[in-house]
Amino acid sequence: MAARGKTARGRKVATTDGTGPTAKRPRRAGAVREALSKEERRAQILVAARTVFSKIGYARATVDDIVREAGVARGTYYLYFDDKRAALEELINGFALQIAGRIVRIVTDDPAVSVAEQVLQNIRGIVGVCLEERALTKILFTDAVSADPAFQRKLQTFYDGVVLLLTESLRDGQALGVVADGEPRVLAYLTIGALKELLFQAVTLGLAGESTEALTRQLYSFLGHGYLRVGSKSAVGR
Repeated sequence: MAARGKTARGRKVATTDGTGPTAKRPRRAGAVREALSKEERRAQILVAARTVFSKIGYARATVDDIVREAGVARGTYYLYFDDKRAALEELINGFALQIAGRIVRIVTDDPAVSVAEQVLQNIRGIVGVCLEERALTKILFTDAVSADPAFQRKLQTFYDGVVLLLTESLRDGQALGVVADGEPRVLAYLTIGALKELLFQAVTLGLAGESTEALTRQLYSFLGHGYLRVGSKSAVGR
């Protein structure tokens, strides 16, 4: 085995066998676990923030409330978020992604799935997410009105995105003949207004995910008497 070399001052240097103090050391096996642990910690804090915001409202909540709920140090919180608004923004971003992920574009040439069933699937997906995430639904529809101006702008961006998504879907529906004539954006606002009130009442009453199907059918029936031109079997022309 090669001997360790020394500098003029007697300090050890790296040798050919890699045993010197400046030799490169292999990465620790725990490095990946540490990265996963950080993600888990972030998720833990977000869950705590969601719980606190739901219980006492966003306006009253403080970072101290969140760290107490999460069981972490205050300094740990600030490793991940600058303030309480940052946590709420991330929660809402995730909520929006969940909703978007449940909406599929309607097609009329799929013999396996009718247009009516596709519409039902979309409604079921939106209602299901909101009932699964009752805490976030409650925050959005009841507590966010008292949020600070910067967050109000963030919230408005969220709603604008939902309106745009629905407007485009309704415009596609008109082209396919499954949505009545009318200004798509106006129809989108009417739909979102009805949906918000329905979901607000659902979470206020404490309805759970088991109510998703009943609410889906009711909302589908309501829209069917409005601008939807979709029968139970036919795709177009009703």
